[in-house]
Amino acid sequence: MSAAAATPAARLTPLVLLCLGLVYVVWGSTYFGIKVAIETLPPLGMLAARFVLAGALLLLVLRVRGAALPTAREWGSSAIVGTLLLGGGTGLVTLAERDASSSVAAMVIAVSPLFAALFARLWGERTGGREWLGIGVGLIGIALLNVGELHATPLAALLLILAPLCWTFGSQWSRHLPLPQGLMGSAAEMLAGGGVLLLLSVLMGERWGAPSAASLWALAYLTVFGSLVAYSAYMYLVAHTRPALATSYAYVNPVVAVLLGVGFGGEQLGPLGWAALLVILTGVALVAWPRRVPEAEAV
Repeated sequence: MSAAAATPAARLTPLVLLCLGLVYVVWGSTYFGIKVAIETLPPLGMLAARFVLAGALLLLVLRVRGAALPTAREWGSSAIVGTLLLGGGTGLVTLAERDASSSVAAMVIAVSPLFAALFARLWGERTGGREWLGIGVGLIGIALLNVGELHATPLAALLLILAPLCWTFGSQWSRHLPLPQGLMGSAAEMLAGGGVLLLLSVLMGERWGAPSAASLWALAYLTVFGSLVAYSAYMYLVAHTRPALATSYAYVNPVVAVLLGVGFGGEQLGPLGWAALLVILTGVALVAWPRRVPEAEAV
């Protein structure tokens, strides 16, 4: 099969649009949710609980409905993807948010579409000219945002750069690994990734204190909406859309994160920052706009 034929078609079906909407809005809000959760919960331990609970619940529901358990080979692939996406991606973001605002975390993660396009080329997939333009416009918007008052410590900034590298590499690799079909893949990845995070939490000596009600509510939201709903929607996008479109959430998430951070978290954003958000949305439009699929690819 040629690389062109292996690349998902660029069709914005109702299901694709629904998944994009969920990933755009829900994951944009999880940055603020993480910030609230780790106020009184250990970062890695909180994530481990989030993903293990979500994965176990989803697995139970699927088994009740008659779905088969993953094979040993599929569990191995799920462990790879879960470790890269949830351990390396979400885990590093959560650690960074101890010293960075939720807004700046979402802004730095917006480099994900660029990394996704680069990693996709490792497997022979192409990125169109308009997609590269959209990525460039989006990055200009991110640069404008970082000129403002939102900053992170050097360590937090490093973690936020490593996070999308892990996430996008794992996302692109997942399209070429023998993963369980449908939602069973999401369940296996969350269980595997949650297990890795739990081990890291123990190795780092994290301790559980008395959590606040706000942190517990944030953990519940992250588990149900951030993991069960949005993560499953994202894995559908990875399997059925172009890399640049699947990762275009990284341009919308900062908008949601900034609005929540400013509205509820006491973070500030000046006129330059608001202008940058408009630039970012322009980049999203360029990346998400359907491209014409040649007849040779459409067959």
